[in-house]
Amino acid sequence: MKTNYARLAVSALVAAGIATGASAQEKVMIGEPSWPGAKIIARIIQTVIVDELGGTAEIIPGTNPVIFAGMDRGKGDIDVHPDVWLPNHQSLVDEYPDTVALSDSGYVGESGFCVPTAFAEKHNITSVYDLATPQAAELLDSDGDGMGEVWIGPSGWAATNTREVKMRDYGIANFAKGSNEDEALALANVAAKIREGKGVAFACYRPHYVFKMHNLTLLEEPAYDPANYNMIQPDADPEWFANSSVTTADAPKSIHVGYSKSLEERNPLAADFLANIELDAETVSGLIHEMVVNEREATEVAKEWVEANKDRVNGWLGLN
Repeated sequence: MKTNYARLAVSALVAAGIATGASAQEKVMIGEPSWPGAKIIARIIQTVIVDELGGTAEIIPGTNPVIFAGMDRGKGDIDVHPDVWLPNHQSLVDEYPDTVALSDSGYVGESGFCVPTAFAEKHNITSVYDLATPQAAELLDSDGDGMGEVWIGPSGWAATNTREVKMRDYGIANFAKGSNEDEALALANVAAKIREGKGVAFACYRPHYVFKMHNLTLLEEPAYDPANYNMIQPDADPEWFANSSVTTADAPKSIHVGYSKSLEERNPLAADFLANIELDAETVSGLIHEMVVNEREATEVAKEWVEANKDRVNGWLGLN
């Protein structure tokens, strides 16, 4: 957190509406990864910079490594990563400790395996180990081959690889196959099975709009233990699957906004705002729901939210 004196100075500039203070700030280039949470947070950041700080901001799509490399360069080609998940992105954070900063306050995210709550209660399925049973195989078998199906995420996600290892190490793979459809297709299938009252189990993470659509139970796993969480990704070892072992829940997720430290000189108003932005999983899930499920344009959703939450935004800007 910046010192009170620094916060007061920036707050005075914003409150006074000094034209030169706003117009002299460089444009902020906001990186946009592919997932919905990142997209809507990017629009929230853009809206605050433009509408509340009187600056300019542009959104540019990019992968995580590309966005972090841009923030490291500090030349203004990419200045912000809107949705840094730790520990998922810890290696990128560690790669640029002197040039990339994170917002002071992160919020908690979760990931694991979900089932509909009504299904969990009816069949007493509360733990991942309850998926490793003949009963679960029968309940989750949609093609009649005697094996259940569990969606573990799209191919290419690091989290999907981790869940594949967990399926094996929790014993679930003896009774169910992991599937890798596109997320939108998989969640449409989840919704259809819930409507039909059929069994379904799938990878889930929060914040996500799926928790706004359905009453879900996140299945219990053994508490995170780094001694029993040895996950090796394919880029590090071609024998990653055989050499990995994961028998605990993922580490708790802490989600932040990342930004180039060069903004502290190039655009101090934006840097101060990005250091102090504070979101929560419930808010982000609701925004994603508006964008994805209600099929609304992301910028419209962001502008509406900022207008309706001025006290909260003003807190980020040091105005209350």
